[in-house]
Order: sequence, then structure tokens, then C-alpha cells
Amino acid sequence: MARETTAFPLSLPAPPARGVLYRWLYGELRAAILDGRLQPGSRLPATRDLASAYNLSRSTIVTAFQRLKSEGYVEGRCGSGTYVSQVLPEQLLVVYRPKRQKRLPHRRIGLSAYALRLQPFRGTPMRPIRAFRPNQPALDLFPTDLWAQVAARRLRRVSANLLAGGEALGYRPLREAVAAYLNSSRGVKCSAEQVLILSGAQEALDRTARILVNAGEPVWMEEPGYPGADVVFRAIGARIRRVPVDSEGIDFELDRDNWHSPRLVYVTPGHQFPLGVTMSLRRRLALIEWARRMGIMIFEDDYDSEYRYSGRPIPAMQGLDPSGVVIFAGSFSAVLFPALRLGYLVVPEEMVDVFAAAQSVSTHHPPLIEQAVLCDFITEGHFARHIRRMREIYAERLQVLLESAKEKLGDALEISSVEAGLQTVGWLRRGLRAQRVAELAAKTNVEVVPLDVYALGRSRREGVVLGFAAVDPRELRRGVDELGKIFARRAN
Repeated sequence: MARETTAFPLSLPAPPARGVLYRWLYGELRAAILDGRLQPGSRLPATRDLASAYNLSRSTIVTAFQRLKSEGYVEGRCGSGTYVSQVLPEQLLVVYRPKRQKRLPHRRIGLSAYALRLQPFRGTPMRPIRAFRPNQPALDLFPTDLWAQVAARRLRRVSANLLAGGEALGYRPLREAVAAYLNSSRGVKCSAEQVLILSGAQEALDRTARILVNAGEPVWMEEPGYPGADVVFRAIGARIRRVPVDSEGIDFELDRDNWHSPRLVYVTPGHQFPLGVTMSLRRRLALIEWARRMGIMIFEDDYDSEYRYSGRPIPAMQGLDPSGVVIFAGSFSAVLFPALRLGYLVVPEEMVDVFAAAQSVSTHHPPLIEQAVLCDFITEGHFARHIRRMREIYAERLQVLLESAKEKLGDALEISSVEAGLQTVGWLRRGLRAQRVAELAAKTNVEVVPLDVYALGRSRREGVVLGFAAVDPRELRRGVDELGKIFARRAN
């Protein structure tokens, strides 16, 4: 095949009087290639000819050619010269979609049993806050400027050791701060050596379940209860028993002798999710003693007990445990902001090594810089002040909800006498269906979650979950007004 050549001299502008000449030549040749003046397969002039034509040194020409070669615009052929590449780098970035493409047969990809048990989930997009968004703090009231100051100060003095990584258990100063906080504020009995920093309570539960429960073994959880726990237990292949909740919390003694003893019991004793009841002291002690005798572990999810509006926060069940059968978990996501994927797990001393080993083979540890910033936020007193401030605001918003509901809804909705947390339960009068109320409310930009969402089957009583913490008083009143209109229409 005849070799393509380029007419000479190549039509380039005069070299600039100032500047780096090889960059100028590189840029002009690249432009000529991209706009088609130099076609694919065209041979470039010899370096000596270009140097003579433009009064440049040959080293300048060679340097420009080498850069074009390194980026894929030209290619050298031994003993023949330099040619424009047949396929340019820009062409490799374009995805072509032919009109018809025959799909080649392939073997179906095999998935593990764990993968087949997973439930599809990609998260939900953020939407404007409206009544009655549950499970979310008031993010607009978080002191972001203060957080930014603490973070900036930490970054300015960050050490090489912090940049290098750390222990699988987490950033030691943060573990010490968490242990001190839990001992003084939550009645947890632990040292920093027992504290493990994770990405949140969900990871804490997943890690615990993988360590303690084999596929096919039984676990017990509350009914209704936290869907995230159900997802974890199903994914590992556990046999789940949903245990009813009454006014004292999980009724684990109900028909207990007719069920296999579980490997793990999942509870939310401080503020049961989603009903909001607090497990009585009598039942806490009985559950701990039964677990001790039967060799059962208890997972205590303390997801939002910092926010208690009547008296001091109820001490954790872990603090009542003399035999090390309670694993205690908490998260900063609900207390501060969800994007802060940090939580903690307090494990018995004899289990620290196995939890550290499990951490080392997965995430190793959450981001250390964020751990250090959170540690500063706690030790400088900002965390405690934020909790006190938000506890007052949430109590006021709860009161707005209760008073508005009493005034506008009458006996159509009986709101539970909640004492803690970010949401409460509204019990519907006889004849009203929670699912239908939720559908009608959604048409008016009001969010209520049917209690059935948190139960294995139908809830024993029709009710809806109402969030109040993230919703300002004006929006709470609007939501109550819209519910009042719905109940009025349903009554007529």
C-alpha cells in the first residue's frame, strides 16, 4: 500500500518570540491532528526538516514528538518515520452504541447464598423536610460552622501518624472519649479497650451477627421492630422469631418454652423502635439472667436514648449486666447528622480480639480524620451542649404535636405518651386503616408510616409512626391540619 505523506512545509504559524517552544510545537501539531489537517496515517516531516523550516533546535522537535507519542497522537515506525495514529486518544473516550449488536451467549453468573438472601436497596434521594418525617434529627439546626472550625483546626495540626492509619478498634482518643461519655451519661460499664468504632449501628449489628450466628441458627427480635435488624438476620441466613412487645418491652417469656433458645436477642430497651416504650427494670433483669443461664448474647441497640424529655436518660441495660452477655451499640448519625457514618460498639472483654480481627479483614477502621474531628467535638464540650440544646427543641416540638393533635384530631388519633426519641406512634380509632391514611396523607405532602411496615404481618392495632424532631412547629401544625381533613372525610 502506498505510504501517505504530508506536504511540506507543514502549515504552522511562526514560533512565538517568548515561551517554551516545544510546548508551542506540541500544541500546533496536536491541533492539526484533531481538526483533520493531519489525517490518521499521515507521515510527519522529519525532525531535521522541521528544525530547519522553523529555525528551531532539533531537540525541541524531538521533545514535542515524544510528548505526542506518549499521549497516543503519533507513533514511530522503525526506519520509516513518525505517523499520526490511526486511533486518537479522544476516540477512546467515546462510547459507540451500534443500532444492532448481537449479544453473545454467556454462562449465568453464580451468586453466593448470602447474595441471594440480600434485599435490594439503593437508598432514597433527599427530599425537603415535611410533616411527619421520622427517624431524622433537625439537620438545619446542627452547628455546621462550629463543626467546620473544629475540623479545620484538626486538619491544620494533623500528624503523620494520623495520616498513616490506626488500630482496627478505632482512634484511641475517640474510644476513650466515648467510654467516658457512656460511663457518665448512659450508665454503661466499660473501658476504652472494650469500645470499637464502626460506621454506625447497622454495621455494629451486622458485625455482631456474623460473629455469633451461623446460617440456620435462631435469633429473636422485637415485633414490631427495626427493619434493619431483620435485613441483617435474613442476610446471614438466621431463623428469626419475632417476639411481641407490650408496655414493658419485649415479652421474651411468652411461649418461651416452645421455641428453640436463640443465639442472639436483639432489643431496643431504652426507647423501643418503633413503639417508643421503655423496657421495665424487672424485665431487663429477667432477660439478662435468662441469657446468662442459657448462654445467649443480647444486642442492645441504644439508637436515640440521649433524647429523653422526662427526667434523666434511662441507664443502659449493659450497666446491669454482671456476666458479660450484653453487647451495647450506639450511633452518632441520629444524634448529630446521618452523613457522619460513625458509631460504637461495646463488647465484653473476652470478645474484643475477635471483633478486632473481624474489623481488620473488612473496613480495617472508619476514616481516622473524621474520628479525630468527632473526638475534638466531644472533648471540647460541643457534643454535650448540642445534646442539651436539641433535647429542649425536640421537647417543644413534641409538645406542639401533642397539643395540635388534641385540638384538631380529637379521638381519631391517640398519640402515645412518648418520653424519648425522634418520633412517636399515633393509634387510629376503630375503622381507620393506617395504609389508607398514609396514602391520603402523601397526596397532601404529609408523611406517616403505617405500623405494619415494622411488623412481620399485620399489626395487632392500626397505628402510624409520626416523626417530630426534624419538623419545625409550623409544619407540624400543617400536618395535623391535613390529617384532620382526612379523618373528617373518612367519617362522613
